[in-house]
Amino acid sequence: MTRKRAAVIGAGIAVSAVAAGAVGRTIVRRRNEHDLEAHLWDLPPDDLGMIESFDGSKIAARASGDPDAPVLLFVHGFSLDMTTWHEQWIDLSADFRCVVMDQRGHGRSGPPAHGNLSLRALGRDIAAVLDVVAPDRPAVVVGHSMGGMAAIALAEQRPELFGPRIAGLILVGCSSTDLVRAALGSVSSLLRPRLGLGVTAERVDRLRKAVFASPGDLRGTAVRLTQFGPDAPAHLVEHVGNLSERASSQVWTDGLSGLMEMDLRYALPRVTVPTLVVVGQHDRITPPAASVALAGELPDATLVVLEGAGHVAMMERPVELDREIRAFSRKLLMPASTKRRPKGRSKEQRA
Repeated sequence: MTRKRAAVIGAGIAVSAVAAGAVGRTIVRRRNEHDLEAHLWDLPPDDLGMIESFDGSKIAARASGDPDAPVLLFVHGFSLDMTTWHEQWIDLSADFRCVVMDQRGHGRSGPPAHGNLSLRALGRDIAAVLDVVAPDRPAVVVGHSMGGMAAIALAEQRPELFGPRIAGLILVGCSSTDLVRAALGSVSSLLRPRLGLGVTAERVDRLRKAVFASPGDLRGTAVRLTQFGPDAPAHLVEHVGNLSERASSQVWTDGLSGLMEMDLRYALPRVTVPTLVVVGQHDRITPPAASVALAGELPDATLVVLEGAGHVAMMERPVELDREIRAFSRKLLMPASTKRRPKGRSKEQRA
């Protein structure tokens, strides 16, 4: 064997070794990301069963924390489920009774009675859950996106609940108008030249199915583009993609139509309790400008922008959001003379 040929063979072996190492690292990284995503499916330990709403729809709810502690009720966003609040119930249950619910037609809840996925129906589901978990004491409702809009819709229908039963409201990535239509329109327009789809709920559902069925990582790209900030971990993107793919076509048609068409600005004066409006710096579904407008129209609102976060800020910036939720809720639910001592260390203390 000549010296030149030996050098070429040696170089080839070296390149193969480097390539094998890179593939190995990729496999390990993907396995680790999958393990992290699997952890997000863990649920709060206390199963509250199926709660019957006003029209017979069955709402799944679970809880964590001392049953006698002040109550926080978490309501997820469109096409998602209670698992998006994973970091919140783990951390905040040291101080509060954390209750998470699946909205009708989502997650573990039953299908909507009479096909009713309107925001008004979702709002009344919140009231039904509160009747079970906090029938004789005030609670703070934390709503993400559609969950926040449902809470506003509840204020339109049951304004008497705000104050005695709902002491405060936290709206994460929320809007009171049809900005959802504009946001979805801008996203679908990126793919329209390829798929020929316009912006209606039915066509968005078809777009969703086409994206999830496409080869490569188009699904991850679409989820990251619409839901997350630039630095979101891959396992969070995977989890939200899995939830969106599992959601029924009924959610993506009837439910989405309601979001596109609803304008709740007239109901905002009825939200008479302190409200914390939280938005991610890079939220493309409900941009910061929408949150500024929302906070300006609410009677008693404070605005917080979470740097680096997108639309699902509770997953991307849990430490920062939990800090805001804890401080806001303590002021409303824990008077200075009766504040509970934390049972464990907070995330900030553990860090």
